[in-house]
Amino acid sequence: MSLDWSIFCRSTTGNTQLAGCLGQNGELSYLQWLLSAWGWTATVALLGFIIALIIGVVIGTLRTLPPVSSLSAWASRFAAAWVELFRDVPLLVQVFLWYHVAPFFLPSLKSLPSWLLVSIALGLFTSARIAEQVRAGIQSLPRGQRDAARALGLREVQVYRRVILPVALRIMMPALTSEAMSIVKNSSVAFVVAVAELTQFAMQAQEETARGIEIYLAVTLLYALTAFAVNRVLAFIESRVQVPGVGALARQGA
Repeated sequence: MSLDWSIFCRSTTGNTQLAGCLGQNGELSYLQWLLSAWGWTATVALLGFIIALIIGVVIGTLRTLPPVSSLSAWASRFAAAWVELFRDVPLLVQVFLWYHVAPFFLPSLKSLPSWLLVSIALGLFTSARIAEQVRAGIQSLPRGQRDAARALGLREVQVYRRVILPVALRIMMPALTSEAMSIVKNSSVAFVVAVAELTQFAMQAQEETARGIEIYLAVTLLYALTAFAVNRVLAFIESRVQVPGVGALARQGA
């Protein structure tokens, strides 16, 4: 059986061939549907990563607080519980919890679109993984950096904000790149709550056209291109913010 890429130029309603692969008068081609699904995949992944990065940095930092007071000790325990909770529950289950269970206790969530709920679930799930990477990055630094900053009169918050986190975040850039690529792939769980992203497009379009090979090859290519683009963007950022000698510094701290 030969491949028929013209399937993407067909109408999703009348199954007729469309000139230029673009629909007219309300018609929609499979190519337009594919590109729209790609946009939703990128939206869910990007928002999920932003949520994961913000929360992950906070939780990871809390896990490294020195137990100098009861407040810092409790903050560290809370952060550890956060990581265990969101890391130990499967992502798919968390999506169902946010979509079916959370609105029962928080009725205001019923007004949120499904793609936003999935982004929240994806972000919280990934935040636990990023938190562990932040913790590892901070703990890889020599303790002398913290001691020197404290000796200069900086408060603990200033030590983290001005000394520790700027270096630790640069050290963990490769790990962040891996998580950003993973979140693109994990966004595929959005299909279970009817978000019109790439995986749902592939399933529905394959049923309608019976051209699963072309459909899934196209979707696979777009996932790969998206992940590769994320990799290149973060690799460029890493090359721009890398601190000279930071690798040797981290090895000394280990």
